[in-house]
Amino acid sequence: MAEDYAVEAEGLIKNFKETKALKGIDLAVPRGTVLGVLGPNGAGKTTAVRILATLLRADGGHARVAGYDVAKKPSEVRKRIGLTGQYASVDEELTGRENLLMIAALLNMPGRSAKARAKELLEWFDLTEAADRTLKTYSGGMRRRLDLAASLTGHPEVVFLDEPTTGLDPAKREDMWDVVRDIVGRGTSVLLTTQYLEEADALADDIVVINHGEVIAHDTADNLKRVVGSQTLRVRPTTPSNADAVKEILAGVATDRAPIDEYRPGEYSVPVLDDSALSTVVAQLAARQVNVTELSLQLPSLDEVFFTLTGQRQRPSTDAAEAGQDQEVAG
Repeated sequence: MAEDYAVEAEGLIKNFKETKALKGIDLAVPRGTVLGVLGPNGAGKTTAVRILATLLRADGGHARVAGYDVAKKPSEVRKRIGLTGQYASVDEELTGRENLLMIAALLNMPGRSAKARAKELLEWFDLTEAADRTLKTYSGGMRRRLDLAASLTGHPEVVFLDEPTTGLDPAKREDMWDVVRDIVGRGTSVLLTTQYLEEADALADDIVVINHGEVIAHDTADNLKRVVGSQTLRVRPTTPSNADAVKEILAGVATDRAPIDEYRPGEYSVPVLDDSALSTVVAQLAARQVNVTELSLQLPSLDEVFFTLTGQRQRPSTDAAEAGQDQEVAG
């Protein structure tokens, strides 16, 4: 593995009886970055994470994490990673502080260092006031924050976040996003699987799309959005009486004479081929003395890209197929 990669996997294969969960996927996470892994239900995202985190053994291919082969040196890998799964894995019978101290003990941290690290993490995740309460009294968002804190106890080089914001409300999800940005800013590398397309858009430096156990796309969010092939230009005139003028101007730059869409009441949009349409519209609005309150040129949403690539709309739900695979492994 090149020194500038925190995670590198080549040709990973995993089968569960008749199910081919992974069909030779490649993944790479440059150090200090976030790789977003997207895919429909049953695509193989969680299976890939479990292999990289040494919880499953691949049937083919190889992978290195933090410089160590996951099959040959699993104990070395475990010392250097943190993992937050789809469901909080902390102990409900213990307090928040006790959970973190237990993880520290499992990592063989000296007592004084363990207490200091637990205190630091509780403060960082805004859990100090609840530190000595049992997890039975924690809300879902508090448990998720503690779960992520637990995965950071040992100052990991690499963190695997497998749908870390599942079940959180939008405000709490954004709080978690801030935490992810913070840990990456401190030098940690992150592999993130998510059912929320806007989450990958907000956090990931690069995105891999997996479908049926294969990588079908790998690029930045902006470049993937260009897969759809057009951008959308939106204009809201200040005065409703200028609506006809705005429509006429937009019709002149619309792709393939596409019809004008009233995106919201009083706001009009058309698909355009490239950035040049914006300057054309600005010049024509000025020439006709049409004032606007909104003017934007937008790439397609990541959701549209996902649908184009996979033919499926992504939904925030449990990956039932992969859950069944995990049960089979456990059994």
